[in-house]
Amino acid sequence: MQIFTDTPDQYVAALPDDRKEAITALRQAILQNLPPGFQEAMSYGMIGYVVPHLLYPAGYHCDPKLPLPFMSIASQKNFVAVYHMGIYADPVLMDWFTAEYAKRVKGKLDMGKSCVRFKKPSEIPVELIGELASKMTVQDWVSCYENAFRKK
Repeated sequence: MQIFTDTPDQYVAALPDDRKEAITALRQAILQNLPPGFQEAMSYGMIGYVVPHLLYPAGYHCDPKLPLPFMSIASQKNFVAVYHMGIYADPVLMDWFTAEYAKRVKGKLDMGKSCVRFKKPSEIPVELIGELASKMTVQDWVSCYENAFRKK
């Protein structure tokens, strides 16, 4: 389910009610916990949290015209997704997240490299996602990104 909008508010408004509630809760948890410097924007058709060019002029290596992506939330066809590049790039953060998830959520973690999928919007651990958003500052993410992804 791809929604083409210009702003995060428009994205949320276009969602079905159950998804609207889940995405709104995630968005609030992320915005309340995200360290200073990250910026909310539409990114790749999702609500994204990025490092703006003002703070990281090099931009994203795949397309330097785009700001450096960090985190995104999206309503996909069969699930709500949380994408977090930090858990993909930082094994310590991945270990923390998987351990905390197991303590707080019944059922198996449905996860790809940076994508956590939730088939039932009512079972999203919103507080845990908020905590995850707080774990990396802009400086931490830029350093991790450059070490993991930028060609030397």
